[in-house]
Amino acid sequence: MITLLGIDTPFPPVDQALKTPDGLLASGGELSVHRLLDAYRQGVFPWFNAGDPILWWSPSSRMVIVPEEIKVSRSLHKALRNKNYEIRTDSAFEQVMRACAAPRCGQHAGTWIHDNMIAAYVQLHRVGMAHSVETWINGRLAGGLYGVSIGRMFYGESMFSHVTDASKIALVHLARQLQRWNYGMIDCQLSTVHLSSLGAREIPRVKFMNDLKELVRYPDSPPRWRFDYEFAA
Repeated sequence: MITLLGIDTPFPPVDQALKTPDGLLASGGELSVHRLLDAYRQGVFPWFNAGDPILWWSPSSRMVIVPEEIKVSRSLHKALRNKNYEIRTDSAFEQVMRACAAPRCGQHAGTWIHDNMIAAYVQLHRVGMAHSVETWINGRLAGGLYGVSIGRMFYGESMFSHVTDASKIALVHLARQLQRWNYGMIDCQLSTVHLSSLGAREIPRVKFMNDLKELVRYPDSPPRWRFDYEFAA
């Protein structure tokens, strides 16, 4: 049985999450800045469809990328070297979220990025805790990603591409910059073949939580991100 959250109800320990469905921990509460940051610090994230109660999750295994382990294929390396793109940060946060929410051919991915979620994460962005990394080509947003940063931990939420490899380009630039900033992990939440091809791997929830507790103790990054010169056009 999962915990029903009121406005001030704390999250239960993550080891109380259900086995089926894997990781379901709690329901209810709100998507306030305070609640979301509290959730991320405890290894919990919201994931629910429009019109449903808010559901909070902490799966038994977590897909993560260690920044220095980002994997760049030969074709992606070529795309990065061509430099016919510009990397921007935090210049089109809501636009990135809405692009991630848009229907994709043969997929239902993004259906959980509905108006309530967008409004909540835009508020996180306004207080400097949520960030977007964007690939621009010929003055147009071609791909990118967004997520939440706490201490030296980045929680990746979603990514999109309108142009081949545009989201991968953004992710590689993010990983390289986070490595320079001494971040320990990029949380990818759930396992996918796509993420595995980029160097993501699954770790047990116990290890994820142990690493997380250390990483979120560090001071937060600046409220508006600026990547180092060699990682951006």
